[in-house]
Amino acid sequence: MAGSLTAHDRHVLTALSAGASGLSFVGSGFIVLCYVLFKELRKFSFKLVFYLALSDMLCSLFSMVGDPSKGFFCYAQGYTTHFFCVASFLWTTTIAFTLHRTVVRHKTDVEDLEAMFHLYVWGTSLVMTVIRSFGNNHGHLGAWCWTQTGRTGKAVHFITFYMPLWGAILYNGFTYFQVIRMLNNATRMAVGMSERPYQLDARADMKAVNRWGYYPLILIGSWAFGTINRIHDFIEPGHKIFWLSVLDVGTASLMGLFNSIAYGLNSSVRRAINERLELFLPERFRRWFPNNSKYRNQQQESELVALKIQDQQ
Repeated sequence: MAGSLTAHDRHVLTALSAGASGLSFVGSGFIVLCYVLFKELRKFSFKLVFYLALSDMLCSLFSMVGDPSKGFFCYAQGYTTHFFCVASFLWTTTIAFTLHRTVVRHKTDVEDLEAMFHLYVWGTSLVMTVIRSFGNNHGHLGAWCWTQTGRTGKAVHFITFYMPLWGAILYNGFTYFQVIRMLNNATRMAVGMSERPYQLDARADMKAVNRWGYYPLILIGSWAFGTINRIHDFIEPGHKIFWLSVLDVGTASLMGLFNSIAYGLNSSVRRAINERLELFLPERFRRWFPNNSKYRNQQQESELVALKIQDQQ
């Protein structure tokens, strides 16, 4: 029994977790499918998004299939979700690092660092998951199996999950701030020196750049309530707050969906989908979709490379 949570409360949380995880699985799976089907997306920039979506998809999958009421599945759910959720937010740091190295430091060697990215993400996720298992038994905490046998187990869980998580949030926020500040300055300079047609393009690029500032908010929105819930459980272990658990489970389970929308549905993906629709849909249905020529004439919103204004500096 999870403290003051009743059996009905746990059923509600389990259903909420499965439903929200299902949405994240669909969203992440869609990005993975796009990467597999569309060859033009298989560039290094989108490859990092693919690894992020793959981690989110597997995290969501095990959140759906894990059954906290059974011993083996309790362990399977606890360790696999921990591993792939950690991997997910670590992949966001590699995206931020790549942006910073490309835009701010003007380095072109990011593709050579792919092996290091894999070692960093999967290695750190494995180490955090193994450390979490030391001296702990799994028990129910809302809809998931988490280690909560005494303060030591809770502290280990917090150290191996929430500390890396908030470290990633702080790193992403600082990195995107530097990238956005530099590109905004470059854009303002370009607007001042260029003619009006280019000024319109530069302002459109600024809007795309400023969107990057919202990326760190995805992790904050997904895990803020979970962090508060863990801290509250550490301070008052015998008193669970149902509404806080609902917010915890719901927002955390939707992380994959949020990531797939923010990172995955960029103009490259939309263009690839639109081109396929024009090829295979009958003529009478094409009028319901945006004209593909519009996408050919637009500046591509690359998530991980410098904008064209850098070439004008």
